[in-house]
Amino acid sequence: MIKSHLPIVFTIYLAMTVLSADAQTRKPGLWEITTTMAWQQSPFPAGMNPGGGPHVTQICVTQAQIDKYGSVPPDVHGDCKISDVVKKANGMTAQMVCTGHLSGKGDISASWTDAEHSTSKVHFVGSMQMGPRSQPYEWTAESSAVFKNADCGNVKPVPDAH
Repeated sequence: MIKSHLPIVFTIYLAMTVLSADAQTRKPGLWEITTTMAWQQSPFPAGMNPGGGPHVTQICVTQAQIDKYGSVPPDVHGDCKISDVVKKANGMTAQMVCTGHLSGKGDISASWTDAEHSTSKVHFVGSMQMGPRSQPYEWTAESSAVFKNADCGNVKPVPDAH
């Protein structure tokens, strides 16, 4: 059976994107992210849907992360990088490129109406190494983020990548 952390990895990565914005408009603290992932082409066997329904996660964002990255660190997963970032007053666009076991390219867009709400979308096309074979895949993830509290409580900040 193939075990995959792909939905969780990309949910966290997408959350980073949802929160990316001008440091003056994003609030540090606890954010709740709701992500729905749809596979246009899945590399997994029939009946195995790693995206499932909506996935809700909480992320603690520090002021240092906002100052440095606009949000949580953009290279949390090591094999993915963000490039071609274009920030606007109420949104951003970027490219995500992943190499290694999961490789491919994604288009990212995010928008916000205020400092406490944002939405984003990632469309990604790539391939996944599964044993000796490489399987193509394509997915789209849509997320909404809501600021919950300046105090993160028991939720630890995502560590900075070095």
